[in-house]
Amino acid sequence: MKYRTKIIQTGNNTGIEITESQLAELGGGKRPLVVVTINGYSYRGAVGKMKDKFMISLSAENRKKANVNGGDELEVQVELDTQPRIVEIPKELDRELDKSPGCREKFEKLAPSKKKAMALLVSSARSDETRNRRIQKILSELK
Repeated sequence: MKYRTKIIQTGNNTGIEITESQLAELGGGKRPLVVVTINGYSYRGAVGKMKDKFMISLSAENRKKANVNGGDELEVQVELDTQPRIVEIPKELDRELDKSPGCREKFEKLAPSKKKAMALLVSSARSDETRNRRIQKILSELK
């Protein structure tokens, strides 16, 4: 669905409002996963509730790529995101998840955003020592 809206900025938080009637038209419930397109740039997000409004977060990175700012009035396109959210897991973490009883199952039940955060924590480590320490911390959280 396409509609005109204003980018709402409250402090450092920026988002796109979507009304309850628009959510109903979109389908997918009150907090669906969505694909948002602004100025030809698309990103994946989710509808959340902030105070009494349904909002789709618009990060600084996505604002920059879409060339928009808080307060801008523009047309947005919002569609249900039906594609699976696949997270690339670093091989070291993948191997350790298989070695640790129950950890793989618990990891697979996590939200994609949590899996992505854990994967980034491991992949961003500069040394093997840091990488291993982070993997052990993840495993202890999953136990």
